[in-house]
Amino acid sequence: MKLSIIICSYNRASYIEAAFDSLYNQSSGLDSFETIIVDNNSTDNTADVFKQWRASHANGSFTYLTESKQGASFARNTGAANAKGQWLCFMDDDAIANINYVENILVHIETKPNTVGFGGRIIPKYIPAEPKWMSYYVSSLVGNFDYAPTSCAFEDGKYPLESNMIVRKDVYDVIGGFNTELPGVVGTLRIGGEGKELFYKILALGHTIYYDPSICVHHVVEVKKLTSEYMYRVASGIGRGEKTRTLTISKGAYIKKIIEYIFKLGAAVILGIKYILQATPAKSWPVIQFRIDALKGLIGK
Repeated sequence: MKLSIIICSYNRASYIEAAFDSLYNQSSGLDSFETIIVDNNSTDNTADVFKQWRASHANGSFTYLTESKQGASFARNTGAANAKGQWLCFMDDDAIANINYVENILVHIETKPNTVGFGGRIIPKYIPAEPKWMSYYVSSLVGNFDYAPTSCAFEDGKYPLESNMIVRKDVYDVIGGFNTELPGVVGTLRIGGEGKELFYKILALGHTIYYDPSICVHHVVEVKKLTSEYMYRVASGIGRGEKTRTLTISKGAYIKKIIEYIFKLGAAVILGIKYILQATPAKSWPVIQFRIDALKGLIGK
């Protein structure tokens, strides 16, 4: 088996069936990959949705597992431990893969034999529509990711996002998988950055990480859920994760990160003023709030 696709799920019963359908109908055919679903303590009817869906979609390899330790890093590691593929692909439970998703992953592997990790494009699927206050800089909080128009190596410490990333399993095992000190969402708290740390470890081994826009998923974003509380949880979670990650390196690395975040906040203020001058004032405050919230997470508030 060349490829294992791992979907970690937490209370996405309304959307996960679309994720299953998108994989079931892949142009590559069902024999070219397996799918592992890891239910991370869902309290909705996710299990029933999978059972009913599987009853009418009997072909291919779709395995349903559970992980009781809360957090995406725990769930992803469980999926990886049960994977049969030489490559691990991580996709979100509210993502919809393009019909040639698997085919393009396999092409990338064949055409770049030295690669050990790569990721692709993520396009937000706003329901019902993109809010007028959304900007390019804030959209990263809802998974928007479009690094380059063509396939290339990531530069300047950039890396794929967790909802669309692929790693060679032997390398994943060598670095110990995802750091469970960066679990993702646990209750109302988020400690993010697990994907960043994973790829930084791969880079530290001397490997190159690639981006391929043809490997594309659409990420469902329910606009009604984009409350200030939700945006704070995501943004502060980025900062909280960076605090954990940098303190593991050194106190100096943590202080350096605080200075970087203060600089980014200043840049966000300038950008906010620019949006006002461009007659798009609705985009002004969210981009500033993003950086305030990230800084709060970084300094522990």
